Amino acid sequence: MASKPCILQILVLVFIFLPFTNSIHFKFPSIFNFGDSNSDTGELVSAGIESLEPPHGQSYFQVPSGRYCDGRLIIDFLMDAMDLPFLNAYLDSIGIPSFRKGCNFAAAGSTIQPASAQAVSPFSFGVQVAQFVRFKARVLELLAKGNRLDKYLPAQDYFQKGLYMFDIGQNDLAGAFYSKTYDQILALIPMILIEFETGIKALYDQGARNFWIHNTGPLGCLAQNVVKFGTDPSSLDEQGCVSKHNQAAKTFNLQLHALTKKLQGQYTDSNFTYVDIYTIKYNLISNYSKLGFEQPIMACCGFGGPPLNYDTRIACGKTKEINGATVTAKACNDSSEYVNWDGIHYSEAANQYVSSQILTGKYSDPPFSDKMPFLLNLKF
Repeated sequence: MASKPCILQILVLVFIFLPFTNSIHFKFPSIFNFGDSNSDTGELVSAGIESLEPPHGQSYFQVPSGRYCDGRLIIDFLMDAMDLPFLNAYLDSIGIPSFRKGCNFAAAGSTIQPASAQAVSPFSFGVQVAQFVRFKARVLELLAKGNRLDKYLPAQDYFQKGLYMFDIGQNDLAGAFYSKTYDQILALIPMILIEFETGIKALYDQGARNFWIHNTGPLGCLAQNVVKFGTDPSSLDEQGCVSKHNQAAKTFNLQLHALTKKLQGQYTDSNFTYVDIYTIKYNLISNYSKLGFEQPIMACCGFGGPPLNYDTRIACGKTKEINGATVTAKACNDSSEYVNWDGIHYSEAANQYVSSQILTGKYSDPPFSDKMPFLLNLKF
């Protein structure tokens, strides 16, 4: 008789190799995004939980924009590609923000699992979904009162016709390494994904029908994790990334892919697209020089110098006293030469490359290259 782990592995593989019945079409009136700092366009900063100083935003916005980056994020490039404006954060209430084309609930530091008291962000996936439910109810309430706010709010049918995007899970895994063993982290993954599935079902019940799900990237290639967990050279792979972090990410992604397949089978009136961000980012790190980059892992904006230029005591743009001296975590001369911006997040140049690969369609299940009505102007 097969053991339970073996049966689970077989089921995972069955789900992954079953073809999706539906394929995504990129003609959406609105986008609703859920996630962490990989796609946060100002949520955590708007909540007053953190602040960002220059040089954040320097490569595109010229000032900090609420993004943990020198410029644009992957979601910004995807919005551009779909000829839609950048998404405003749900909590960004200053300057008469328009939510006509969607809303961004992603917040830096967020997890799929409910936030702990020590978490950077209280806006876990369940909270973000609850915020969406409140957002939708309030929009419909205001629309019912007349058309005075039409240009600021999504139309009622946008909630069903829109695209729901997800990039979350990285912090669940990365955070777990500080308190759990590798085996404990692997055992935690099914519970994390149960929470994710609950959120997806809640959105489906609210009318969502188009789901775009990013898997998680190679956590072990972030300078933050190399500094903490990569001191023993035997713990690193050939690219200088922490092997166990990457293996945990791949295990998470395998099960997320299977879940996406299962959901497509359950909700046949919907479209589920799974995007392999891990492979795109790891390929970038492995072939950085061929792609025009100089540094695959070292942070552009940080403190400490080579080989990683990352110090856990001071974040990009901050000034602190360290070992009796006042220091500032400054940016490198040219962030476009760096894959990593601040030791945790990717640079705008790297985000542009990742977006270009997403838009080939070949890293998605199902692939969608024949469905694309757009092209992205690329540097690469």
